[in-house]
Amino acid sequence: MGKRDYYVVLGVSRQAAEDEIKKSYRQLALKFHPDRNPGDKEAEERFKEAAEAYEVLHDSQKRQIYDTYGHEGLRGAGYSGVRGFDDIFSSFGDIFNDFFSFGGFAGQTRQRSAQRPGDDLLVTLNLSFEEAVYGTQKDVDINTMTTCVECDGSGAEPGTKQTTCPACQGTGQVVQSQGFFRISTSCARCQGTGRVLVSACKQCQGQGRLRKKKSVQVKVPAGVDSGTRLRLRGEGESGYRGGPSGDLYVRIEVAPHPHMERDGDNLYTKISISFLQAIMGDTLELPTLDGQKTLTISPGTQPGEVVRFVGEGVPKLRGYGRGDLFVEVEVRIPKQLTPRQEEILKEFMELDREKEKHKGKRWPWNRHKEHEKDAMRGLDQEANPS
Repeated sequence: MGKRDYYVVLGVSRQAAEDEIKKSYRQLALKFHPDRNPGDKEAEERFKEAAEAYEVLHDSQKRQIYDTYGHEGLRGAGYSGVRGFDDIFSSFGDIFNDFFSFGGFAGQTRQRSAQRPGDDLLVTLNLSFEEAVYGTQKDVDINTMTTCVECDGSGAEPGTKQTTCPACQGTGQVVQSQGFFRISTSCARCQGTGRVLVSACKQCQGQGRLRKKKSVQVKVPAGVDSGTRLRLRGEGESGYRGGPSGDLYVRIEVAPHPHMERDGDNLYTKISISFLQAIMGDTLELPTLDGQKTLTISPGTQPGEVVRFVGEGVPKLRGYGRGDLFVEVEVRIPKQLTPRQEEILKEFMELDREKEKHKGKRWPWNRHKEHEKDAMRGLDQEANPS
């Protein structure tokens, strides 16, 4: 009995689009699937017939040959049709997963994709204090798995390809019967993919990847600090058999500064001045990360006073603007004096005492005694009212 017209088999017109052909095949495959029609030989034949028609009509080259020369043209081009269920499930496994995802059939292929994503990597990048504050660009060398150039990640020797796994017949699963139970496990030979290499790539031994050193350029934004992590998408290990690459995480470690400390976006430093500069005031040049800044010491500055430079701190990593720079003033007290310095300071002390006397300033203990006398007078007046 001759083969039926493929368009008739699928119930579509000769002008049918690919989506219409696929939709029709979905309905027929669902209707005549062997698991829904156990022991029905006619349903099995209709199932194979629909699969063969779909295989030809969804392929543009096969369809063109068929439209021009019919079944004889396909045979002349080397197409022999569908040989069995294994061919169907192997060729259209992804389509069957779509069709029957609601329940799953025993005969349905359970192929697992050979593609797997690559692993993420973590490296540490050491920066100077200034590099962390203002940002920089660094090259990081990593030892990682990269896609094999020889086979382009397929794992197959150039000129060869994959074929149906003979151990699981392309289903990706091996079924074992134990009494009344049937246990399905992933095929060990093909790792559940349903496909095996005819000849493995000699360069990567069929892995599709090789371990190599590569350099990755890292752009470090201004304002990072120790513990900051930067994520570079797709710069981790290459995926397996064409899978997506993992990510590269860069952990920042910042060296301390010899004269400055950082707290968030603010910077803190100290400056030492003489007691005479504190008394008389002065103008100094203060070294900062942005260069020299003018620091004005007001007359009478006390030890521990803090001068604030707004916007001279660290750029904000998230947001706009910068933190502040805080400068603590330390006053140096000389431990040794020359005779002339002692003479001048003694004269200064005498002048300071005279100044205090003219102000009428009393020591705190004298003030306390005066308060006590006033209180006693008040008590006497209450006891002896006039």
